[in-house]
This record gives sequence, C-alpha cells and structure tokens, in this order.
Amino acid sequence: MVAMSSATNPVAVIGVGRMGGHHARILSTLAGARLVAVVDPDAARADAMAQKYNCQACASIDQLLTLTPKVKAAVVATPTAFHHATASALIDRGVHCLVEKPLAATPQLARQLAEGAAARNIILQVGHTERFNPAVQAVLTMTLPPRFIDVHRVSPMTFRSLDVGVVLDMMIHDLDIVLTLAKSPLTRLDATGVAVIGPHEDVAQARLEFESGCVANLTASRLALRTERRLRLFSEEGFVSLDYQNRDGVIIRRSDNQQALDEVRQALSQGQPLSGMDYSSMVKVDRLNLAPDAVKQDALTAELTSFLQAVAQGTPPVVDAWAGLAAVETAHKIVETLKSHRWEKSIRPVIP
Repeated sequence: MVAMSSATNPVAVIGVGRMGGHHARILSTLAGARLVAVVDPDAARADAMAQKYNCQACASIDQLLTLTPKVKAAVVATPTAFHHATASALIDRGVHCLVEKPLAATPQLARQLAEGAAARNIILQVGHTERFNPAVQAVLTMTLPPRFIDVHRVSPMTFRSLDVGVVLDMMIHDLDIVLTLAKSPLTRLDATGVAVIGPHEDVAQARLEFESGCVANLTASRLALRTERRLRLFSEEGFVSLDYQNRDGVIIRRSDNQQALDEVRQALSQGQPLSGMDYSSMVKVDRLNLAPDAVKQDALTAELTSFLQAVAQGTPPVVDAWAGLAAVETAHKIVETLKSHRWEKSIRPVIP
C-alpha cells in the first residue's frame, strides 16, 4: 500500500443518508482527511450529522463552497438521479470527487462527468467498493485469463434503492469486476429480468460475451431468502471460487495438479476403470493469498483511503471515471435488453 501523505485534505460529504452517514463516520477519524462539512437538503439530518462529527452543516453545494471555500475533496452519496448535477458543480469548482456507484443515471451523463474531470485534471473516483474486497484484490493480481465467469449476488429485499432496478443497484458491482477481469471488448449481450415490487427489475440474469472468447453469466436478485455473493472464474490455468461476503476464496491451479491430471489421462489411455478414484483427494486446493493490509481494513475504509491518496499525490484512482462509465454503459445495455425480452405465456407443449 502506498504511504499516505502527511497533508490533511478538507473533505465534505454530499448526501448523508445511509451510505453518506457511513462515509462521514469514517472520514471523521481517517488520517489524511478533515471532515469540514456535510451537505443535505434535509436540514434536521444535516444538523444532526454536523453536530455528531463537529463540522459545518450545509443545505446546498453553493452554501458549502461559500462557507468552506478551501474544501479540496468531496464524497457524493446522493440518490443516483442527482449524481451528475452534484458532481458537475464540484468538478467545475476544482473539487476532487468520489461518486457513489453508479457514476450517473445514464451513460451520456456518466461520460460528461468523466470528460469534464479529465479536462480539468480533477480526480474522479467511483464508489465500486467491491474492488477493495481483499479477495477481489487477490484475484485481480493473478494471471488467470478467464474463459468463463459465473457470478451470483442475491439477498433479501431491504426496500432501499427502489428508484433503480437490481442491475444498477446490485449487479453493477459485478459488472465492474467482470469487465476488469475480462480486459476485452464486449461483443454480445443477452438478458432477462422480472419486476415484482415496483416498475424496475428485482431479479435479473445477463450473459456477456467478449472478443477474447470469455463468457460471463451474472445473476442478481433482491428477492432471495438468504444472502449469497459469489464469483467463480474458470481459466485454462486454473479455477477460483470467491466469496464476496466472507472476503475469502480458494484457487485450484492447473500447474499444482499436473501429476494427478497425467495419471488420469494415462489411466484413460490404457482403458482402466476410473470409478474407484477419489477425485476430491486428487485435487490440491489452496486458499486465496490475501494481502494483510487489505484484510485489516473494511472495504469502505480502504476505498476512502485510496481516494485520499489519489488526491494528495495526484495519482489516478483505483476505480477511475472511465471504469465507472464502462459499468454504467453495460448496465444500461442489460436493462434495455431485458426490457425488450419477450416470452409467450400462452405457449403449450405439443402433444403428438
């Protein structure tokens, strides 16, 4: 991990609902940050948060920049519909931003933010917190060109974020990671989904095909009876099973199992029966090698620390605006595809 600069950045949090409250709590104690203000149109909520963390309460961006003109960085944790307007106002005034996922409500607005930040040399990081999961970080450092990726992210309904569907609410985490792992242009996309609670999809399944030949299946649901967050990666070089929730995983490397594979091939070539072989005892399984520093921090703290480092040192953020844009573009392609998906309810099996 890169050492934090000794400089302390004046930071504000815009939108102090559930996620903004977590950001404010962490920033109030994090080295390299000085929480100077919280912004929320709900005056009572802003005042309560300001008193709790001994900072200024503001009702708008204009008031923030008037009362705390030296603010250097801000976390945008407003509802998605306000990401573009809020981040644009901050970027135009030279304030570095961490914008909660998704970067913006549409690909067009997300691109405007990415291009605006680049033109003004502003750090714009996107809050894809799962990138800071130590198990994810371990997989991203490996040389395992994926051939197939299978992802499940399901949980019971929390009745939050119902202004967007499950794709922009939950699946977008995995889209960011799959796009990062695939490292290849998307060539085909199929998707279907079901809306149960409101107008937006609550269950969705997508299949992505990449120019490299990699295929990814992603399933997301906020109507499950239990929580499961898993990713499995199949490569010619090995297999990884990653547990997002427990921040852990296992890897089976082809090179570590070459002898067992050779024995099976030899037995097959000689026509020997294989039913007596114990497959599980033949396979060498290792736990993912997690970085100690990554394990010590929760993902949100690691994300904010990384953002402050990028601001202090003027270096690119781990999850930059272009990655955020790619996730939003893919998410919207999925949403549009599942909207156009049709099935005929009246079809009955043909009985000869």
